[in-house]
Order: sequence, then C-alpha cells, then structure tokens
Amino acid sequence: MTNPLYAGHPFGTTVTAESLRQLFTPLQAWEDKYRQLILLGKQLPVLSEELKAQAKEIAGCENRVWLGTVGTTDGKLHFFGDSEGRIVRGLLAVLLTAVEGKSAAELLAQDPLTLFDELGLRAQLSASRSQGLSALGEAVNDAARKNQA
Repeated sequence: MTNPLYAGHPFGTTVTAESLRQLFTPLQAWEDKYRQLILLGKQLPVLSEELKAQAKEIAGCENRVWLGTVGTTDGKLHFFGDSEGRIVRGLLAVLLTAVEGKSAAELLAQDPLTLFDELGLRAQLSASRSQGLSALGEAVNDAARKNQA
C-alpha cells in the first residue's frame, strides 16, 4: 500500500493562505481568477490509482474528485486529493492550502471554506461547483471529527 504521506503537494507549505491572498486580492475579473485557479491546479500532483483507492470519492461534485487524509505522528492531518476537472483541481488546491497540516481541533474551529470567501472565489461558482465545494468542506470536517484525539 502506498503511504499517502508521499502524495506530496506544495499547498499549505510553499503555497500558503497569505500567498494566495496576495495572488487573488488584486484580481477583479473572474476570468483572471479562473486562470489562476487553473495554474494552481497544475501544481497538484496526479494521484496514483492506489492513492485514489485510499481516498474518498466526493459525491455531489461536477467532476470526479478524491480527497484523502492521514494523521501524522505530531497530531496534524495531511490531506491529499485529485480531480478530473481543471477548475476543480484549482479549487482543491485552495482547499488543501487552507487545511493542510492542521490538527483536528484547528479544522473544526473554523469553516474550511473561509479562504474561498476571502479570495472572492465562492460567490462566482456555478451552483453545481458550489455544491461540490460544500461537499469537500464537509469531507474535511468529517476527517477532522474522525481524527479527534
């Protein structure tokens, strides 16, 4: 079995919430934000079939999307994921930035989708993408509840 900790990505470490704020805040046009989401999604490594099998496929998303988590020895959670859609991969990258490396208590103390509002992303999503994003946020909360100490 492949260790999900090897499903490395730069989100939450190299790419931070603050760096995303600096990237998205000056952008006014949705097309520019859309372009940045696609570029972020390109930084998300493609998951192997084995890691997809270890992750949970999220129902309610426009494209197929997987989100997995594993607890680390220091009580933090490592999230990994993938999607077949370019925009959804970008949304997943933002989500991973917001939740990566946090403890279950930290995750449950704040809505995992708050960063989307700060970046002005959630208001522009179609109804189906918004529903899928909500399903991803709930999956993060479920993982946090399961990993509470």
